[in-house]
Amino acid sequence: MAMTSCLNAASSCSTLHQVSFLCSQRGVVYLPKFKEFSLRRHVSLKVYSISERSKEDARSQNEENLLNSSSELPSSSSSSNGGGGGDDETGISAYTWCAALGGLGFFETCYLTYLKLSNTDAFCPTGGASCNTILTSDYSSVFGVPLPVFGMVAYGAVAALGLQLGGRKKDFNTEKSDGEFILVGLATAMAVSSAYFLYILSTEFSGESCIYCLASATLSFSLFVLSIKGFGSNELQKVLGLQLSIASLVVIALSASYSSVQSASSSMDLDEIPYFETAIAKESTPFAISLAKHLKSVGAKLYGAFWCSHCQDQKEIFGREATKLLDYVECFPNGLAKDNSMAQACVDAELKGFPTWSINGQLLDGEKQLSELATLSGFNPEDASQ
Repeated sequence: MAMTSCLNAASSCSTLHQVSFLCSQRGVVYLPKFKEFSLRRHVSLKVYSISERSKEDARSQNEENLLNSSSELPSSSSSSNGGGGGDDETGISAYTWCAALGGLGFFETCYLTYLKLSNTDAFCPTGGASCNTILTSDYSSVFGVPLPVFGMVAYGAVAALGLQLGGRKKDFNTEKSDGEFILVGLATAMAVSSAYFLYILSTEFSGESCIYCLASATLSFSLFVLSIKGFGSNELQKVLGLQLSIASLVVIALSASYSSVQSASSSMDLDEIPYFETAIAKESTPFAISLAKHLKSVGAKLYGAFWCSHCQDQKEIFGREATKLLDYVECFPNGLAKDNSMAQACVDAELKGFPTWSINGQLLDGEKQLSELATLSGFNPEDASQ
């Protein structure tokens, strides 16, 4: 019985630590004092190790949770900070949109450049007469270079940068590249230029519109918004100085260019040019003769000046016979000189340039094609043929 108790005690003690024990032949268990102290110490150490393991498990669980949350963090931060150009709901980055819109603007300005260099009339989808008037005005060039050329270069650069930036592999680096800053600068210059041209359009060409000008302005403003979409608020504050500097330079350059145009036109008034007539070489078509009769019947007037090349071009459009039927008002019948003022009829009409049409109480600047004049005056060729 004593031996059995000893074995039971030994087996229970072995669950905590391997404890040596001695059993005498009499069945008495001899457990030395230092062993007893060791047993108590091992029991306390065992409890301490379980506590430490619990803490380690908790710490490991916390680290695992942090890793899981950090793996989801870049996607959310990239969307808030505009990582990768700011993807929209369709998954298309803002830089890809810049490339697409830049391509559209490039083709539009290529077409307008061709018209300017070939001296060809633009196709006006709206059917109005304003497109050619605005596109051939003195405001259609900057420092002697046609505006479409500047637009072609700018849109082409935006399209190239958009393709380059849109094709990058997405990363979570918040540092902006040089290409992104260049794109913001280009888009800022284009947006400011478009705003300046819209101001001129509303003041110098009141009542007229140009579908190509409005389309280019829409593209420029859209590109400006897309270019800054990938910048956070803190980054926008840093790039604001660059945008203000570019905007100031654009306004100063455009103002200087157009002030030189205005000064050139004002200095021309100081020249003394005797009155002369220029013969019209083109023969009038039946349509031009019928239209000229109709214009005179509705009270339409053509104001011009003998020294104005655009006025001569307008007469050539009608031809010799039809021009004689027009109600033409010469604003400088006595020649151009300091002492010779403009005709009173032209002063009363408050003309802004030559040639100018007065149709149904509306003043229209610039050369007009016969089809445009027919539309503006309500001319029906079928009625004329009857």
